[in-house]
This record gives sequence, C-alpha cells and structure tokens, in this order.
Amino acid sequence: MTKSRLAAVDVGNDSIKAIFGEMEYELNIPNIIARDTEDRPIIGIEELDSKDPLDGIHIRVHSPALKENNLIYRVGNLAAKSDNAAELDPGSSKSEEDQTLIMLFATLALDAVKQDFPQTKNVIDATYTIGTGLPLREVKEGKDAGYRSKLLGSVHQVEFLVTPKYQGIKVNIKFNEVKVYPEGFAAFINLVMDSNLKIINKDLIDKRILIQDIGGLSTDIAVIKNRNVDDDKAQGFNLGVSESLEAIREEIRKKHGVELDSRRDVVDIITRKNNRNHIMVRGSRTSVHDITDRILLDLAKKQYRLLRNVWLKNSQTEICYFVGGGSHVLKDYLKTLNNNLDGYNIEFFEDEKESIWMMANAYYKLITDFVRRTEKQKAAEVKTPVKN
Repeated sequence: MTKSRLAAVDVGNDSIKAIFGEMEYELNIPNIIARDTEDRPIIGIEELDSKDPLDGIHIRVHSPALKENNLIYRVGNLAAKSDNAAELDPGSSKSEEDQTLIMLFATLALDAVKQDFPQTKNVIDATYTIGTGLPLREVKEGKDAGYRSKLLGSVHQVEFLVTPKYQGIKVNIKFNEVKVYPEGFAAFINLVMDSNLKIINKDLIDKRILIQDIGGLSTDIAVIKNRNVDDDKAQGFNLGVSESLEAIREEIRKKHGVELDSRRDVVDIITRKNNRNHIMVRGSRTSVHDITDRILLDLAKKQYRLLRNVWLKNSQTEICYFVGGGSHVLKDYLKTLNNNLDGYNIEFFEDEKESIWMMANAYYKLITDFVRRTEKQKAAEVKTPVKN
C-alpha cells in the first residue's frame, strides 16, 4: 500500500502556506496565477536548472475538480510579473474558485518531486492526507462537504512545463483523506495547544474569548466558550484587506505612475521595518503615507465595528485575539482606534510569522491528531477481532 504523506495547507488569499511530513518542509507561495501558453520564452534557457523552481512555476493542471480543465498557468512569483495576473476577488468563495485548487495542487506537486513516491519514467504517483480549512461563512453554508468531495476520489495531475529543475515531470495527486476545518476553530486550537495537542495555555482554555481572523477576502469572528466554538454565535463577513490593498495599489499608480506587481508588494510597503510606507519614484524615495493611512484607517474602522457588534452580543467576553495576515497589516490602526474609543481587551501577535502561519500550524496539529487517533483505532481493532 502506498504511504500517504501528511500535509497541512492554508490557502490564504495573499499566499498559500503549507507544512509537510514531520514538519521538515514548508512552502509559502503568493496566491497569484496567470493563464499562459506552453512555449513561454525563457531568457538564458541553459541556466534553467540553476534557477529556483519557486520563481518559475509553469504548469499544466488536469483535474475533474476544475471548472476549466487542462489549462496552463504561471503561478506565484512568475505570475506576479504577468500582465494578466489574477488574484482572488472580494466576494468570491474560496471553496468554489479554480484558483484555490490550482494553488493547492501546485504546492503539493512541488513537495512530491522531492519525496520518495513511486515513479514511472517522468510520472510521480503521490498520495496525501491533508488538513486544510475554509472561512467560517463557507463552512456554515455547508460548502466544506462539496470542497472535500472534489478532492477525494479523483486523480489530479500537475505537469511541470518550463519550470527550473522539474521541467517535463508529471505528478499524479491522490488524497487518502481530506479534513476541512473552520478557520476560527483552527485558530483557537493553535492558541491553546502545542504540536502534540497538549494544552499549553491553561489561563486561556476556560476563558470566553473572541478570535477575529482578518484575511484577504473575509473576516471570521469565532466565539469560544466552554472550550468550544459557539457555531451559532460565530460569524463570517465578506470584508478583508484585499480590496483596500488594491485601492492603495491603484492610487499609487495614478498619483506616482508606479506599477506594483501584486497586493503582496503593497503589504511589503506597509509592513517592512525600514522605509515603511515609502516607494521609489524615478529613483527618489517617496512617501505614500497619505494614501496608506487614509485607506487602511477606513478599513480598520469597519473591522472595529465588527468587533464591537459581536462583543455586544457576547458581553461576557474576556479577550479578543486578532490573527491572520490582515490583522498584521491593520494592527497599528486597530490599536489606536481601541485606545481612543472603547478600550476592549485585545491582543495581537507581534511575531509576523506566527500570525501568518497560525492557520497552517493549526491544521497540522489537527490532521496529525486525526492520523494518530485513526492509527490507534486500527491497532485496537487488530488486537480485538470481532467475534462471530
């Protein structure tokens, strides 16, 4: 029987974060795709094998799960340089977009080529047990079941075309098991438990808490009490940071004539430690503080309103944790608003990596625990065979 490799994958709206195996391999790829042709030109073709594959992901994807099948894409950094680059649109459902699946399959294929899966000539047969998640709103609408069934029971193929090191390799991906978790629940698991699902935050475990997860396209507010997510009170909103990042990008283009490749470039300008909120215009360092402050403060006010409304309905809440990439972008604005207004007990993760990787880490903990319990159950069944 083919061994199934463990994968925890957070298909975030900004980037896809994945953890594989015994946590020995991680991938972080911008969530950007661009339709392409097979014969994309390469500058310095003889150097193809010396380049980083992550900077040249060029693939054909075949899967019955896709609405548009058997097409060719540039992915990640390579796609960001294209004129027709596509990022997920506000209002779209992560579970129903081809882009979510293309990013997922590409990421798994990039791991599979490094593993000891069965291989015939240039075709690798890879099997995965995967933990992933969807926004709370989509789970409450029952879209997790459809998403899971798209992945299970089919073979999904990624063919590397003009990709450094992997050109000509095909990866057939099958799923042994797919677990789809609500994002708010996953954030709670990550806050209170370690990698072995042992409780590490005893002070937090019995508190009434909110977790506001601000993503690119949506915001989830999980309501935790009695160590469980209250599904009735938890809420998902179609409000993320993508639209604001796009507005900043457009205004910079109009005012300064500078074309930024993607929303990720905008995030870098806003969050970097040196020369924050500055860009280069014709060789001169230029402030874009006026643009970023106005647009992000407006978004922070909307996010704060969501917090206030949910807190009012859950008045015995003790603390709200802000998580996700969007929280990192809005952190300073939300703190200022809170200090000047209601003064709620709110907490942010100062470590950017911890905040951004929170979901992937949570899915890893949950899928590892699922595999552990399944193996334990199978072992118990072998020891005590059913009597006739």
